[in-house]
Formats: sequence, structure tokens, C-alpha cells
Amino acid sequence: MEAALALSWACLVFTIWMFSTGLSDLRRMVTLKNIDNIQFLPYVTTAVNNLGWFYYGELKGDWTLMTVNSIGFTLQSCYIVTYLYFSSEKCRLLVRVGLAALALACAYLYLSTVVQEPDVRLSQLGLVCCTFTIGMYLSPLTDLVKIIHTRSTKCLSFSLTVATFLTSSSWTLYGLHLSDFYIVIPNVPGIVTSLIRFWLFWTYPASPDRYPYRPMQA
Repeated sequence: MEAALALSWACLVFTIWMFSTGLSDLRRMVTLKNIDNIQFLPYVTTAVNNLGWFYYGELKGDWTLMTVNSIGFTLQSCYIVTYLYFSSEKCRLLVRVGLAALALACAYLYLSTVVQEPDVRLSQLGLVCCTFTIGMYLSPLTDLVKIIHTRSTKCLSFSLTVATFLTSSSWTLYGLHLSDFYIVIPNVPGIVTSLIRFWLFWTYPASPDRYPYRPMQA
């Protein structure tokens, strides 16, 4: 019981730390009153991921998943609203948000009305969340060629890499404790990609944190 509580708090603290790395972007947008080179898509995809895992936690009655992802969704919503406020392409961005909301609504209606068995519903939702999270953890590897070519890690955030490693590790242990492999499996790539990024920081000159990619936990 004590081990489960300790793992829950570790997941909560490390994941909120990871989510909070976006506050530097928010501060930059407010200070400069423009979006500069900050990307919009990570906010939307992370928010979608948060809602998916929140629903998964609700179905399981898991307060850790529900708490972490409700906080994560709140932060991502703040980032999205701030980005939209300072963006000159509000209509195009609102279309993206609308499409994401429509996809979520369709998925929710399918799981809540078509899928009647609770175990099947939980399994299908877990599979979708698992796949989505793996994709988000692997996406930073697209910068690998650029980093090797430029021999610089300026597009990576060291603090976010540390936060991602600790978050992925804590969720992996938490999933193993619950024997929930929908939580374990998507967080293993988070550990692997973090180790790869540590190697890149060690191999190439370190540089200040810039505009970090924001992966999500399970």
C-alpha cells in the first residue's frame, strides 16, 4: 500500500513538472506578445492525450491518472488559449482544435454507446491511448538527423529530458505495480528516447533550452 502511494505521488510530481515546462513558452508569448517560433500542435495533441488518459483513469477508478491528466489538460488549455490570442492565424488554428474536439467526441460516443462491455471498453481505450502516447514519445527522434548533421542539441531541452525520463520511469513502475501494461508499454519508449537524448547532450555541445517538445505520460 505504501509503495503504491509513493509511486502515485512520484507520477504526480514528475508529470506536473514535465507539463510545467510549457510555462516558459507561455511566458515568452506574453512577454513578446507574439508566438515567435513556438509550435501549436504539441499543445493540442497533449491535451487530447490528457483527455484520453483521464477517461481511462475514470473507467478504472484510478485517482492518480485522473488527477495528473486533469492538471495536464488545464495547463495545455492555458497554452492553447494564449497561443490563439497572440496568433495572427486564429481561424486556421481553431479549425485544428475543432477537428481534435470532433475526433474526441466521436471516440467518446463510440466507446460509451456502441461498446457495452466495460472490460472491452477499457481495453479498446487503453490500446488507443497506448498507441497515441508511443507516437508522441517517438516523435522527437525526427530531429535526430538534424542534430547529428549540425552537431548541436539546441533544439532539445535538457530539463525536459530529465523530466521525461523521471516521468516515464515512475509511470512504468506504477503500471508494473498495477499489472497494467497499457500504462507500462507506452512509457518504455519515453525512457529509451530520454536515454538517447542524454547521449546526444553528452556527445554534442550543450546549449540553452529553447522550444521543447512536450511528450505525454500514460
